[in-house]
Amino acid sequence: MDKQSEMDNSESLYMGSQPLRDNSGKSSSKAKMLEGSAWMTAGSIFSRILGAIYIIPWVIWFGVYSDQANALFTKGYNIYSFFLIAAIAGIPSAISKQVSHYNAINEFALGQRLYKRGLLLSVGTGIICAAILYFGAPFLKDGDPNVITVLHALAWAVLVIPTMSLTRGFFQGYQEMGPSAVSQFIEQLARVIYMLTTAYFIMGKSGQGDWVYGVSQSTFAAFIGALGGLLVLGIYFIKYRKRLSYLSQHSANELVVSTSTLYKEIIAQAVPFIIIGSAITIFQLIDQYTFFRIMNAVSDYSTAVLNNMYAIFAFNANKLVMIVISLASAMAVTSVPILSEAKTRGDRAEISRQVTDSILLFAFLMIPAALGMAAVAQPAYTLFYHLSDVGTAILQFNSYVAIVLGLFTVISAIMQGIGENVLAVKYFCVGMIVKFIFQFPMVALFSAVGSLISTAIGFMVVNWMILRHINLEYGLDYRRINTFIGKIITYAFGTFLIAMVVTNGLYIVMDPASKVQSLLVIAAAVVLGGAFYLYFVLKSRLADEIVGARAAGLRRMLKIS
Repeated sequence: MDKQSEMDNSESLYMGSQPLRDNSGKSSSKAKMLEGSAWMTAGSIFSRILGAIYIIPWVIWFGVYSDQANALFTKGYNIYSFFLIAAIAGIPSAISKQVSHYNAINEFALGQRLYKRGLLLSVGTGIICAAILYFGAPFLKDGDPNVITVLHALAWAVLVIPTMSLTRGFFQGYQEMGPSAVSQFIEQLARVIYMLTTAYFIMGKSGQGDWVYGVSQSTFAAFIGALGGLLVLGIYFIKYRKRLSYLSQHSANELVVSTSTLYKEIIAQAVPFIIIGSAITIFQLIDQYTFFRIMNAVSDYSTAVLNNMYAIFAFNANKLVMIVISLASAMAVTSVPILSEAKTRGDRAEISRQVTDSILLFAFLMIPAALGMAAVAQPAYTLFYHLSDVGTAILQFNSYVAIVLGLFTVISAIMQGIGENVLAVKYFCVGMIVKFIFQFPMVALFSAVGSLISTAIGFMVVNWMILRHINLEYGLDYRRINTFIGKIITYAFGTFLIAMVVTNGLYIVMDPASKVQSLLVIAAAVVLGGAFYLYFVLKSRLADEIVGARAAGLRRMLKIS
């Protein structure tokens, strides 16, 4: 057999495979997407739930300072998030995409070399961005000196997280989502344990401690969590080291790429990921630096009142809604290497199918989850914070906005997967301009809700532009999509109505201010509403479009004909 034939066989062996597993047989893109989404969704959901549950005791221990603490936490975290994304520099997603590309042509050694070069970049950008965040804190405080203390605490996490994120991207390039999901959960677990421990000892049961110091330690927990997540990834590397070595030794080694070219390749792929990856954070920063100025110009509310309003929409409601958005994030991460692989093969039909499947999976999970969150907004807000009509209304509205943000997360990842990074950035810039145009009038008219309205409008414009482009380039099966989503909306709306009836009905006899009773209301609404949705997607065979033969097995188990 000649060398070219061996190369062709190697390509066919690894194309569409998960090579870290001993049996590297092919599996369909849908099967890989489902498995990857299951791992990433589980990791994201459990992490988000854990990251929301801690709020209950945290708010209790901070007592009367809780809303002020949440506002300070959010101000610091929004700035930190932007610097963190700059430090990560889009490298994990770029590495995931490029490693998948090289694996598809049996150039495993080159993909591993790319990862090692990426490590040097991530360490360097981490050090630089951490230093800028730490020493630049006085210039970023925007009139609140307490923000300086929080940014100093957060700078330490910027040192570690880029390396952790890069390593997750490397495993994702091999289409192994388990390491990312497990490390994500352990990261959150370590973070929450540290947060609650320090909050308890600093604030005490009386809630009369130094609340600013308490918030700074709660944010320093990001560094502790990152160490935990990095440790888990190290264990996975030890587990797979022999397999990685084997793949490297048996690479085709047909491509010769210099170190400088590798760096250029990483940077060229990474820069657009910075902007797209920080899209939601950029919109939140626009809110942070304009909301108070606009409200001061059109109202006479005190700083304390504005901080409370800001905390409600930017932290309180957003924290719960991010549980729902994490569904979309999980699917987005899964789709990038699969699409990159199809792009490498030049398989336009496969790209079209994969994009359509991604949109259907998004609708299948996201729409009922968002409507369900809106239905239980009152007990959810009460459980995690306190009874508040304003908080409930904002959480309800933000739940609908989550669908728009989630769709952007998925389709922007699709654009990156098919190599349309620069165009995705251009579309986002248009959306950002739209956000700025609507920000002042919306906030002036609707205060906190106005920020959410301008965000929704901006991302709706971006979503329309991206979907239009993908359809023109690859074609989308809109007939299938419209039929599918029409049924999803019908069943999801039924779920919403049932959850609303259950919630309002139980509150006739229950205390709406009780956290324990709020938990019982949520449980009843979720079980009954979820059962309705599950029954009809199985009964109508809609679930078969997503999970295939597994749906038939589930029908038999539940005795649904």
